[in-house]
Amino acid sequence: MMLKATDIRRGMVITMEGVNYVVVDFAHHTPGNLRAMVQTKLRNMNNGSLIDKRLRSVDQIEVPYVETKEFEYLYSAGDEHVFMDTETYDQLHFAPEIIGTAMEFLLPNSRVMVKYINDKAVSIEIPDSVELTVTDTPPALAGATATNQYKEATLETGLKVQVPPFIKPGEKIRIDTRTSEYLERVK
Repeated sequence: MMLKATDIRRGMVITMEGVNYVVVDFAHHTPGNLRAMVQTKLRNMNNGSLIDKRLRSVDQIEVPYVETKEFEYLYSAGDEHVFMDTETYDQLHFAPEIIGTAMEFLLPNSRVMVKYINDKAVSIEIPDSVELTVTDTPPALAGATATNQYKEATLETGLKVQVPPFIKPGEKIRIDTRTSEYLERVK
C-alpha cells in the first residue's frame, strides 16, 4: 500500500529502500515560499538505529502489511513492563525500543494496540489522549489570571506537564499523548 508523506503518523510502520522503519516522530513544515515537507525521525527495525529523514509532501511512502493485536498493560517490575494479549491471555514483555515513551501515559489495565510484522512486535500504539490524575502541583498565584501563565504538574505516572493555574492536586486532566500537552480538565 502506498501513502503520501503527509499521511505519516507516529507509530506507523513504513518501508523505504527495502528496510522497515517505525515512525518515532514527525513534523509538517511549510517554510515561506518553499515547498511543504515532512521531517521524520525513524527507527530502523533491523538494528534499532534512529535516523532523521526529510520527505517532500508529494513523496509516496510504502506501508507494509501490519498485523495489530490488542494488549492490556498489567504491571511493571523495574524496567520490565508486562502486557497481556486480550485474546489468548499470554503475558509478554516488550523491549524498550518497542515501548518508546508509551509508559509515561499508561496505567494498569490500559488497552494498547501492538503492531506486528512477520510475527515480530514492532511498535505500541496508545490512544491519542489519556486521563490522568494530578499528584503534585504548586498552588495558584493570587492575581495571576491576567496572563496565560502555566505551572508544572506531576501526574500519577510521573509525567510532568504544563497546566493552567486553576488545576489542583487530585484533579483528573486529559493529556494529548502525541505532544504531552494538557488538553482539558475532566469533569
